[in-house]
Amino acid sequence: MRASRLLSLLLLLQTRGRMTARELAAELEVSVRTVYRDVDSLSAAGVPVYADRGPDGGYRLLEGYRTRLTGLTTGEAESLFLSGMPGPATQLGLGDVVAAAELKLMAALPPDLRSRAARIRERFHLDAPGWFRTPDDVPHLQAVADAVWNQQHIRVQYRRWAHPQQVARVLEPLGVVLKAGSWYLIARSHHPDRDPSDPRTYRVSRILTIEPLPHRFERPPGFDLAAYWDRYAARFEADSYRDQATVRLSPDGLKIAAALLPPVMARAVHDNAGPPDPAGWTRITLPVESLRHAHVEFLKLGADVEVIAPPELREMVTGTVRALADRYLGTNRDNTLDHPTGHPDAG
Repeated sequence: MRASRLLSLLLLLQTRGRMTARELAAELEVSVRTVYRDVDSLSAAGVPVYADRGPDGGYRLLEGYRTRLTGLTTGEAESLFLSGMPGPATQLGLGDVVAAAELKLMAALPPDLRSRAARIRERFHLDAPGWFRTPDDVPHLQAVADAVWNQQHIRVQYRRWAHPQQVARVLEPLGVVLKAGSWYLIARSHHPDRDPSDPRTYRVSRILTIEPLPHRFERPPGFDLAAYWDRYAARFEADSYRDQATVRLSPDGLKIAAALLPPVMARAVHDNAGPPDPAGWTRITLPVESLRHAHVEFLKLGADVEVIAPPELREMVTGTVRALADRYLGTNRDNTLDHPTGHPDAG
């Protein structure tokens, strides 16, 4: 355990540069006193680590010192190759970089780990986009990624849902996120109607033009891209599914709902289902995006769902069912159903 911690401490200093004892202790989840002892152990082993004194001081490695990549467990080596996603890396303009990094990693691994890690690519493949959809066309993704990396302002023409649809924005790009095959830009906007301290989310495929601007910006202190995205995704789902509908599902409807309904509604079916009634049907209240969307979604379940409330939604489904019955069961529409060819005059 201590040997693993010493290696982690060494790699932290190698990748991040100067770090205080308190920062190292927080990263390694140990006490500051333990960090002092570990640094002394590294120095005794010949690692050129030294301390800078003063308010801006901390521990650092001698300039130019690099350790070889050692200490990887079997699981760690295999997980590194599982983390590679060549498709998104290529979209970001990093395909060659990822390939070169994997070659260097392979060369640094011991033979037994090298053979196991090489088999990962042969047997596992990560496919980010969802089913039954084509990936977004993102011609400006590399330019967006460059601006994020260089902390560079950009001016974009953006197509949104609201009116007016096409707008111009000057943005401070903070990060990009790949979600189910779609790329999103997280950025602060300089628009007068926007709070400059509040990041917003833009779909990269809706960026029509992009112009890098010469001046740089400072990232907001403590901004955590992953934490922001988790909050945004949770808020997006909550805002999108504000309405509710109460339905009854047959035993078969309960089974197929998970496959046919959107994820938010499918999760609610799983979480909210109570005991069935004597006929085997289950009454459930589900979140819905709108009555119009709920109408379409529930029709997917056919006769295995009955809408109870709200009354407007029940009436919408009832109207569709009546129209379908008239379409498929009616016999008085120009007598077309009385003749196999569909034409009354056909002999």
